[in-house]
Amino acid sequence: MVGALILGSCSTKQVTADSSQASETSTKTTTEVSSVSDNTSENIPGMKDLPRLEGKATVVMTVKGSPITIEVDGTNAPITAGNFVDLVQRGVYNGLAFHRVIHSPQPFVAQGGDPQSKDAKVPIDRLGTGSFIDSKTGKARYIPLEIKPQGGDTPIYSKTLESAGVTKPPVLQHKLGAVAMARSQMPDSASSQFYFALADLGFLDGNYAVFGHVTDGMNVVSKIQQGDRIDSAKVTKGAENLKNGGH
Repeated sequence: MVGALILGSCSTKQVTADSSQASETSTKTTTEVSSVSDNTSENIPGMKDLPRLEGKATVVMTVKGSPITIEVDGTNAPITAGNFVDLVQRGVYNGLAFHRVIHSPQPFVAQGGDPQSKDAKVPIDRLGTGSFIDSKTGKARYIPLEIKPQGGDTPIYSKTLESAGVTKPPVLQHKLGAVAMARSQMPDSASSQFYFALADLGFLDGNYAVFGHVTDGMNVVSKIQQGDRIDSAKVTKGAENLKNGGH
């Protein structure tokens, strides 16, 4: 049986795969997302309270004892990158599992970051719906879809490039080793779940927010299997570039 495999069911192009692998990637949002206007400006409701990375940072994520070095790009994706670095600083990713990993019929993604996976008793097939809950508010934290087109001064928020009428490709693309946020069909539903691109996935460009790429340890990424856990994730450089992070 062949099913359609799409990240968050929002891409207009699909990759076919065995339906047992074709579970929806993302945070299936069940809570209201903070109101964020359709705007290319960052001066929109809800933005001021979100972490922001001004510049770049380096994160070293260890999986099964082996390090993966990620360059996080706050220059081109300040909110998405800031959210990720903030979650790393909070220790959110430590101990979480990669619940959706697709190597065949062709390499696709290794997705993790669902906080529910910290509990080893939660079955893999129940993962993919969890979000980061901010202890200060007691609510899930979501971030707007953020994609900067080539030639643009600022990212476009809350819209795919296609829905925004933009034909230029994004600055940050789904090349092998790209790191991006998973989400549901709602554009502003990304929270903590992320994925590594296991191949060039250009058909996802403009639909999902890439915020960094693997600079070392891609051999480790390519060996990730479903159920493998993140031993630890640490910011090794650029932590001072994070603004409005948690404590």
